[in-house]
Amino acid sequence: MRIHHQHLQEPFPVNPVVTVGTFDGVHLGHQTILSRLRETAQRLKGETVVITFDPHPRAVLRPDDDSLHILQTVTEKAERLDALGIDHLLILQFTKEFSALSYNEFVEQVLVKTVGTRHLIVGYDHQFGRNREGSFANLRQMGSLFNFNVEEIPAHEIDEVTISSTRIRKALLSGEVSHAASYLGYPYSLSANVVEGNQIGRTIGFPTANLEIPGDRKLIPANGVYAVTVRHQKNVYAGMLNIGFRPTVSNMQQRVAEVHLLEYEGNLYGQVLQVEFVERIRDEQKFESLEALVEQLHRDKDRVRAIFKR
Repeated sequence: MRIHHQHLQEPFPVNPVVTVGTFDGVHLGHQTILSRLRETAQRLKGETVVITFDPHPRAVLRPDDDSLHILQTVTEKAERLDALGIDHLLILQFTKEFSALSYNEFVEQVLVKTVGTRHLIVGYDHQFGRNREGSFANLRQMGSLFNFNVEEIPAHEIDEVTISSTRIRKALLSGEVSHAASYLGYPYSLSANVVEGNQIGRTIGFPTANLEIPGDRKLIPANGVYAVTVRHQKNVYAGMLNIGFRPTVSNMQQRVAEVHLLEYEGNLYGQVLQVEFVERIRDEQKFESLEALVEQLHRDKDRVRAIFKR
């Protein structure tokens, strides 16, 4: 997949079949649209183009709204779209000035002049342009004017997959990572740098990689202990991840995430790990002693092994 920023670069898409959206999470509902995009491009002997925005529009239009948690960084979104066989990804910088474009300006400047759209596919409830004033009927009119076809995916085809990014966020914020995975069609994940910690885990037989929690509103699931898959370079490990404030061994005011890899020995400082959430094991707890914590960690480790055997 070729990634373009603001403008298309050579080689340009052939006979572009296009869709537009934030696509946060690229969940099963989104995948319905993307599947139609690929099918149509194949039928028309064209190439698929996904237009998306960075940062998330809500982060620009409502910067003081701390309730926005994004499911994917733009890099993670690109990786997922690439895995789904999309040919071109155009990332447009979303600014207040950009948000002021009317629907007809958006069509002319982006869909026509920038992309050269030949066929546009949208969901049945798609609205676009300033104040979301553009409708499917407006798109059809603009398509006739600028010689591109517009296709709307019917409500029943999308509603068969009753998914929304909001529903996924709620599941993750409740720690229901397996439910979130069923909505996404794949395990929820985050990529993070390994940073130096206080190395208490090493002294009790459970060395952990301390993860630098990504910024930019990336959603981190609820506090607790999770069975996770950890990808490092070309290797994959089973692991158990703790998210929270480590109440037994510290009085931290900031959330931390630390992962213990079951079958790994070595130093991961400065490395990037991709952590995929499999199942939540338990709440974060404060134990009466370090010994009690270690006993629980052994039980957690046994449960993680059982989950991966299953």
